[in-house]
Amino acid sequence: MVSCPALLISAPASGQGKTTVTAAIAAFHREQGRSVRVFKTGPDFIDPTILEIASGHPVYQLDLWMCGEADCRERLFNAAKDADLILIEGVMGLFDGNPSSADLAKKFGIPVLAVIDASAMAQTFAAMACGLSRLDETLPFYGVVANRVGSDRHAGMAAELLLETTKFCGALPRNEQITLPERHLGLFQAAELPDIKLRIAEAGRLWGERCETDLPPAALFSAPAPVPDVARELDGVRIAVASDAAFSFLYRANLDFLLRQGAELRFFSPLDDENLPEADSLYLPGGYPELHLQRLSDNASMLDDIRRHHAENKPMLAECGGMLYALKSLTDAQGKSADMLGLMEGNAVMQNRLSALALQSVALEGGMLRGHTFHYSKVQTDLIPAARGNCPNGGKTGEAVYQKQRLTASYIHFYFPSDPMAAVRLFQP
Repeated sequence: MVSCPALLISAPASGQGKTTVTAAIAAFHREQGRSVRVFKTGPDFIDPTILEIASGHPVYQLDLWMCGEADCRERLFNAAKDADLILIEGVMGLFDGNPSSADLAKKFGIPVLAVIDASAMAQTFAAMACGLSRLDETLPFYGVVANRVGSDRHAGMAAELLLETTKFCGALPRNEQITLPERHLGLFQAAELPDIKLRIAEAGRLWGERCETDLPPAALFSAPAPVPDVARELDGVRIAVASDAAFSFLYRANLDFLLRQGAELRFFSPLDDENLPEADSLYLPGGYPELHLQRLSDNASMLDDIRRHHAENKPMLAECGGMLYALKSLTDAQGKSADMLGLMEGNAVMQNRLSALALQSVALEGGMLRGHTFHYSKVQTDLIPAARGNCPNGGKTGEAVYQKQRLTASYIHFYFPSDPMAAVRLFQP
């Protein structure tokens, strides 16, 4: 067992400011000279880019279903050995989903700090806090913070009716200098915000002035079960990984997995590079290709190289935005279309509303990979799926998985450690 102060930062709903508060706490304690490790609950690619800047360390996902309890336990145990503070940003509302952020907090005994947007309420804040703290008596609830208050008086009204058993940990003001802008898939990524370091620093400063500055209670983390050594199934395999403003949805755990399997990762930009690196396999992750249609379409030499890679029957994985890039054409939300790789028959069109959001598991060669889907586009194709995903919560979403030669393409973002052999088969020459 190792102990480390820890908090799971959650809220009654999305949009309450969990990322801002988590970044503020991380920045404050980092400024005090403490080592802060941050995790993100659930399948999220965007918030971690901000939390990595706030903490100065890589941010990994914790999800009891997608990652599994053993994976979560190992990451928390290893972090606790070196960190002065562990922070976990929750997903959606505290009790939303199955498993939920509350389930994660209970499983590992991590105290919960609830963030409530108080901008449109006063004393009713206490009712929200009371519901979150008392719905499940087995939940280790630590306290509550009011976000986006208009004044000190407003903060006082929010705390006025709180029960004595509910700790008030302070209030952050409504402040454009710490606000994180959003778009259809969530927050803007850190690389898209040139002043992100200033925003985070200001949030940390405000936290230190107005909120709880003591370290939270320590949680105990048990050692994971020993894992036997496995063969490096990708030893010497060169994998070209698309990574730029159009293709940026990459789990750090996936990249770590490929490296542990012996792969050599060669990062490249379909937007800016003229040629594909010499590679045995290709990984096109998700992202925002719809925001860069013309640049992707105009990069003829890159398109030709990727088409040649496919024609030579080399392995390719195209996830979500990567799959849109692999289609014949892509149309953005404003109706502008551009030709893409054309490796798959069909087209994709961006929608004005969410098309799918669900956890997914899918049977592939070698095993059963888990992941999730979250997209605003729709694909029109006559291709027959080689497999379909299954939602563990009984949802109707079952994303298609297409295979053409060695290309595997789907809306599903796969979590490679969930089934190592199935993941390896996607890239083995």
